[in-house]
Formats: sequence, structure tokens, C-alpha cells
Amino acid sequence: MEFFGFDVLRLNHVGDWGTQFGMLTAHLKDKYPNYLQVMPPISDLQAFYKEAKKRFDEDEAFKTRAYECVVKLQSYDPEITKGWQQICEISRKEFQHIYNELDITIIERGESYYQKMMMSMVEDLEKRGFLKLEDGRKVFYVNNSNTSYPLTIVKSDGGFTYATSDLAALRNRLYDCHGNVLLYVIDAGQSEHLQGVYSAGREIGWIKPEHRVEHVEFGLVLGEDKKKFKTRSGDTIRLKDLLEEGRTRAKAKLLEKNRDKELSKEELEEAEKAIAYGCIKYADLSHSRTNDYIFSFDKMLDDKGNTAVYMLYAYTRIRSISRNAGVNEEKLKEFANSNVIDLSDPREWKLAKCILKYPEILLKAYNDLYLHSICEYLYELSGTFNEFYENCNCIQKDKKTGEIVSVQMSRLVLCESTASVL
Repeated sequence: MEFFGFDVLRLNHVGDWGTQFGMLTAHLKDKYPNYLQVMPPISDLQAFYKEAKKRFDEDEAFKTRAYECVVKLQSYDPEITKGWQQICEISRKEFQHIYNELDITIIERGESYYQKMMMSMVEDLEKRGFLKLEDGRKVFYVNNSNTSYPLTIVKSDGGFTYATSDLAALRNRLYDCHGNVLLYVIDAGQSEHLQGVYSAGREIGWIKPEHRVEHVEFGLVLGEDKKKFKTRSGDTIRLKDLLEEGRTRAKAKLLEKNRDKELSKEELEEAEKAIAYGCIKYADLSHSRTNDYIFSFDKMLDDKGNTAVYMLYAYTRIRSISRNAGVNEEKLKEFANSNVIDLSDPREWKLAKCILKYPEILLKAYNDLYLHSICEYLYELSGTFNEFYENCNCIQKDKKTGEIVSVQMSRLVLCESTASVL
């Protein structure tokens, strides 16, 4: 979207306000009674969450207290709010580590951000007659929705739901942030819920025909046993651990090829990160997002097939040609502006046509939001380039002295264009 010139507001809509946080704050009060005076020493939030969830599932009295904490939190009770802030801060530090590693800039706007908007929105919907009282709940029956149940906007205990925060966020993004295109990158399991929210937004009159509001749904990542990607102990694999494992394997590959003898310690670390993170991202993006896919480190780091390593090889090969030729980008631009590019060899013609498909592929991805088509195109481009490279000499060298006799500028322009796309 940024590439197409949109002003993109990247939001992380974290679930920081509902039942889970009531459960966590109730557990915090019990485990660290002095939490108001001293920051709780929670080093593993996942383990802390598991303890709280176990109590929530097994202890009715604790469950009741957890629900009470939700209502208190949503009413800005100072003690509960302090505990909530502490848990969020621990979580935030973990997120930030990953954002830094993957060079991600994002704005956190959790459900709590919309709390006061939810209150005014509920009043507005009541005034306009959209809400019905049913078993103590305030519900919204959506006329033009495929959902089989109404959206609960206010629970019988006065608490809000995901539907409430999602509707408040929808209104805020359309009218306060002036969003024309709203893309919700959320797993496929939330499809029915979001369709209900979007349908309600249309019925209320917030979503106009000129708005593009879409659920960019995605499937599951599976292990090689074709089951949900988990550790041996049955825990979900954390992204932090996945990145570390990727780096370990990428480093092993680099050492196997004796790259430590050519690169400084800093360069080796940079290469290790670039390969590992590039491969993990590419492995994810090269599959159709709506399908489940099997994650395999071995396949991901393979230098053959539709992998990041294959692209990296093609790219570094081009950079090597440019270095050997001693021709910089500026010279190539000058040549391209004042000369006709020679496409007399069938391989030159094939590569030129492949490069020219680039805008069409980007437009397709913009329209349907399936990014794997870009990866498929890059794989085709890299393969077409390698075929061209093997059959068309870009630099002619003297066999005895090794000195450059001639440089095929037209072919170097094709190389540089390929590198630019990659």
C-alpha cells in the first residue's frame, strides 16, 4: 500500500481489555499482593497466563473474581488499572524486541484505546434504535449479515465485548483517522465475527460504497507432522524462538561455506540475520495466505526452488557482474536513456518481457491482497535471469590475462533492472 503511494497507518489492535485481562489481574492480585508498590517480577508472561487460565477453568470463585476485575477495569478502577498497566508493559517489551529485530514500525492501539468511544457509541446506537434488550444484554440484530446470531454490544454485567470495541474502532478509523481502505489482517477463524461487524457498520451508515473494508484472513502454520506448529511439550512456538532458530541455522550454512574467512564478525552477523529473517518472511509470504502450510527450516533455507535463498543468489550474482564490469548505476541509466536495448537473443527478449510483468503483478496483489503471486513472479524472474546469465555473456575477458575486453552495456541494463525488481 505504501509502495502505491497510500499514507498507511499501521495499527496493532491488541486484545488488552477483556476477560483475559480480568483473569490476569485477578491472578496478579493473589500472587503479588504488593503489586501496587513493587513492579511484579514476571519474566515469562506466557507461563503466568497459563497459571491464570488453569485457575479460571477450574476454580469458580476465581472465575467470578476475574469477571468482576473486567468490569472494574472497564470502569477505570485505579488499583485494577495499575495491575493492567504492569502486565501490558511486560508484554510490550517482548513485542518491541521482535519489532526491532524485524524492522517493524507499528502503533499500538488496543481495545482500551477505544473504551471511552465505546461508551459514547453505545449511547448513540441506543438513541438511533439499533440495540434491543434481551436477557439483560444489549444486542444488535444485523439485517444484512450472514451471521446466525446477534452481536452482543453490552453484556448483562455491563461489560463490553469484542463486537463493541471493533465497532468503535471501525467508526474511529473511518471518521477520525479518515481511512479510505481498512484492512484487517486477522486469522480466518474470526471471519464470521468480522462479517457481522462490517454488516453492522454498513447498516448504521458508517461504511459507505466508496470505502474498502476487508478481512485479510490467513490460515494456520503447521509442523511437519501436519498438525498445528508446536513445540514437543505442546506449546505454541513463539516467534522469538523461531527467529533465533533461523539465525542458528543460517549461521551454520554460512560457516559451512567458509564465509567467516571472507567476512568480519559484524558482516557475518548481518548476513546471518538477513538470510534467516528474509527466509522466514519469504516462507510465510510465498504461500497462499488463506491456506494452511507446513513450515520447514530445511526447505526454507534451500537454495533451489521458490525460496528466499534462490532470490538472494540471483541478486548477489547480478551485484557480482556489476562489480566485475566496473559500471555503476548512473552509467547504466545514461546508457539506457540514449540507446535502444538490444533484445536480439531469445533469452534477452524473454527476460525483458518478464521484467515488464512487474506492474501487472503488483496491481493484482493490490486488488486481491494475495501476496504469494509476487513471490511466484520473483521466482519466475530469478529463473529467467539465471537462464539468460548462463547463455548470454555480459562481460568478455581475455582468456590469457583475465582482463576485460568488452562490456555488453545493453545486457548490464537488463541485469540492473532485474536487481531493481528483486
